[in-house]
Amino acid sequence: MNTEAIAVGLPRALPGADAEAELVAARRPFFKALGKWVRDQPLGAVSGIMVIFLILVAVFAPQIAPFDPVEAHYDAMMTAPNAEYWLGTDQFGRDVLSRIIWGARTALFIGFTAAILGGTLGLVLGVASAYFSGWFDLIFQRVMDVFLAFPLIIMALVAVAVFGTGPDKVIIAIILPFVPRCARVVRAGALAIREMPYVDAARALGYGHLRIIMRHMVPNCMAVYLIMLTTFLGQAILIEAALSYLGLGVQEPTAAWGLMLQGGAEEYAESAIWIAIFPGLAITLAVFAFNLLGDALRDTLDPKLRAR
Repeated sequence: MNTEAIAVGLPRALPGADAEAELVAARRPFFKALGKWVRDQPLGAVSGIMVIFLILVAVFAPQIAPFDPVEAHYDAMMTAPNAEYWLGTDQFGRDVLSRIIWGARTALFIGFTAAILGGTLGLVLGVASAYFSGWFDLIFQRVMDVFLAFPLIIMALVAVAVFGTGPDKVIIAIILPFVPRCARVVRAGALAIREMPYVDAARALGYGHLRIIMRHMVPNCMAVYLIMLTTFLGQAILIEAALSYLGLGVQEPTAAWGLMLQGGAEEYAESAIWIAIFPGLAITLAVFAFNLLGDALRDTLDPKLRAR
């Protein structure tokens, strides 16, 4: 019997059916792993939702904010929270809620930029230090020790005093103390990776140092890098707020949480307490969310902690 004739009468699967079935099958392990992570790390899941909410607020600030963050309403100066101004107004009549929403964009822009640049530079330098070892590692670590001898805020203050104020200068000031901290942590893990057989095989094949570092060692340090990145995000937001509060960071009339604290924390602490409370609450929740997310990622990605 002709098999082709029989095959003509059989129903055939649609061309995209197999691909769709494979896509659904590939999604199941992801959602299963995500559900298990949410059950194992409930605080991490809550902090992740807070981080996503904060990012959405920053992205859609022009659509969400009820008022222009720099527009002054002199007929409504220091108005208590009401139906029109949900979080009240400041000493210039600017809406506090609108400035907090736009301040999220400032905080996340500076935080993400400084954390990613500082963490990435520290990742590459830390891996390179472990890979080359010898005199390069010795000299590099002593230089890192000098930077680590100063607290984060002191290093940031020194950098701002040298480079000046403004968002771009604040980013540089935050990057400088992040690099040695990430490089030191990454180096500890890269020392073990350097002795792995695949690194020796890459050397035997004649690969260059740059290719071995970037293709064979850096990807195996990404777990540590992601943990440090989430930690740096919270610290960057806190440092930016501290510098702005001291008048050395973002300048008026830019909406920034630290500037809002500077304008209302002392002079209007009793007469208009909402001017200082709500920006301080925004800083606290943002730093709290990023730190908890970093702890959850560390517990998940670290094999020793995951085994426990």
